[in-house]
Amino acid sequence: MKKKALSVLSIFALTGSLLAGCGSSTPQTSAPAPAAGNNSGTEAQALLEDTLVVAGNGATVEKMMKDEVFKKFNEKYPNVKLTYVSGVSTDIVAKVKAQKNAPQIDLTIIEGGEQEKGRQEGLWEAVSATDIPNMKNVPEDLRVTEDSGVVVNFTPMGISYNADLVKEKGLPVPKSWNDLAKPEVKGYITMTDVASNFGRSAMIMLAYANGGSEKNMEQGFKQMETIAGYMPTFAKSAAQLQQNLQNKSAAYTTWTMARSLTQKEAGVPLEFIFPEEGGNIVPNVATLVKGSKSPKAAKAFVDFLLTDEIQTMYATKLYYNPATSVKLPDDVAKTLEFDRTKVVNFDYSVVSKETSAWLDRFNKEIAPKTGK
Repeated sequence: MKKKALSVLSIFALTGSLLAGCGSSTPQTSAPAPAAGNNSGTEAQALLEDTLVVAGNGATVEKMMKDEVFKKFNEKYPNVKLTYVSGVSTDIVAKVKAQKNAPQIDLTIIEGGEQEKGRQEGLWEAVSATDIPNMKNVPEDLRVTEDSGVVVNFTPMGISYNADLVKEKGLPVPKSWNDLAKPEVKGYITMTDVASNFGRSAMIMLAYANGGSEKNMEQGFKQMETIAGYMPTFAKSAAQLQQNLQNKSAAYTTWTMARSLTQKEAGVPLEFIFPEEGGNIVPNVATLVKGSKSPKAAKAFVDFLLTDEIQTMYATKLYYNPATSVKLPDDVAKTLEFDRTKVVNFDYSVVSKETSAWLDRFNKEIAPKTGK
């Protein structure tokens, strides 16, 4: 098992949709806060453009952005009209690519794997601490390739299980990625296919757990073939995984700690483990769209996301690990702990190159074995 320290390539977990997939794609605008009595904000605003279109994940992320972050940003920059476009990272990158000649989105906040794909497409502007001073607080090991964006938070991938169902049925508490392929798990697991980050990352980690890697995926495919036989179907979305765990049609899944903790807070008796072989992490990266009509406002917004206030908000409200070393409340800091020495660095040049072939092979060899 190859273990590496946290680094930018490692954190580019192939994404599927962390908390995305639940939001509408309809742009929604936040009304600016009143400017009265805010001279410093007015002066700062004078340097920025009047509008800013931000695209990011839906569901809880969208709610926090629109209900809290936008309002606080407008307290400082009262005349910037903010619009939020929600969607899954894959769709956001596709939309930015389609608008390449006439960008309508100024800033994206998307998972690292999709950000990397966008970088390879030449969709992002490089950023620096000159324009975004709080970038200096993001450690070097979270630095994004070619400074094509800034990590604003991250969360580890692992295994979640319904503790009540596991206890009720006498099922094993998972410790290893290989536990997902044990016969006792049959009939109690739900996963997405490898088109999603959750399923794809799990397959890569199943390869790592058996001596392989993203450069040698044979063991990953072999274990996924076994797991396919344990499920009636692969889930199509994170929402379906959530439903399967809630209604106890499944006891185990693979997704992020942030999602697991969010569901636990909502009342689902979930526990999350970072497997003994380690795992990748999923970063959320803020990226400035090349050709944006509001580059100054976009940079100011990214800088704002890296303030202690918003970094703490990410941790306390969404259970994302902050990108900076902000001091968190003790209970939250303890909740977000995991063994960072076991973070596995995926080679994203390989992952990006091979994903299409993996998906073709999965559809031909693994999907037909589902439920058999």
